[in-house]
Amino acid sequence: MQLYLPIAEMPVNMFLLLAMGAAVGFISGMFGVGGGFLMTPLLIFVGIPPAIAVATQTAQITASSVTGALGYWRRRALDLKLGGVLVAGGFLGTLLGVLFFNSMRRMGQLDFVIVVSYVTLFGVIGTLMLVESLNALWAARKGTPRLLRKPGEHAWYLGLPLRMRFHRSKLYGSVIPIMLLAVLIAFAGAVLGIGGGFILVPALIYLFRIPAAVVVGTSLFQILFTMLAATLLHAVTNQSVDVVLAILLIVGGVMGAQFGARAGQKLKGESFRLLLAILVLGVGLRFAIEIVVRPDEPFSVVQEGS
Repeated sequence: MQLYLPIAEMPVNMFLLLAMGAAVGFISGMFGVGGGFLMTPLLIFVGIPPAIAVATQTAQITASSVTGALGYWRRRALDLKLGGVLVAGGFLGTLLGVLFFNSMRRMGQLDFVIVVSYVTLFGVIGTLMLVESLNALWAARKGTPRLLRKPGEHAWYLGLPLRMRFHRSKLYGSVIPIMLLAVLIAFAGAVLGIGGGFILVPALIYLFRIPAAVVVGTSLFQILFTMLAATLLHAVTNQSVDVVLAILLIVGGVMGAQFGARAGQKLKGESFRLLLAILVLGVGLRFAIEIVVRPDEPFSVVQEGS
């Protein structure tokens, strides 16, 4: 069944979009990530203009983060104080990201920036995640516990000025590195249409030693508000949020997430991280192929009269 997207200005198969939303929702529910890093590339691969795909995906991430953040808040698995710091940095990163997005779009370089950014970001993050997960699997086979850091040892960046105590996260340290992390992730989220949870969650665990019990809820809290800001900015400044497309993705995502959450409970921690690393690397590789493979309809620009 064909459905016309008013902002993207193109017809699409409604059942294809619902299936894509369900598939990404399944993976999101399984791995506990927003899914934007998968859905945005998929939308681009099926022909949705990159600007529309990125902006619309921020709306889908916002909607999917609401129920998750509320659920963690009710279970008291969310650090509101830490979340507030992350949101403050996230708002700044989102504003800078949307301004950069609009600038690249006016210059006609947005598609190139998105592709190269996906290849670079996902290649680096995916490789780091793959190495860490393989080390974890090796340690698990040998039966040796892996400590993130020795007891009583603190990273140098926690000793910077503007220190604050976060009781629920059991953290005392400078808010400067936390805000910088939030700025960078929100900037990437606004430009690439990703929530950034697959980066933020490992960073909070490994860099700041925040208990895993509160990390996911706090991450969703930050993603909710930064993606809401990104959606509003994209809608107001460049009118690139397609509501029809967003609704289809949300409906499919909600259905798939229910089954993914059940499947994720059966995965062991080491296998979980390994599969997620392969997934991230796969997306980066797919974009890399876009760069090196000759397009189906090559063309050149020639000066008139030459």
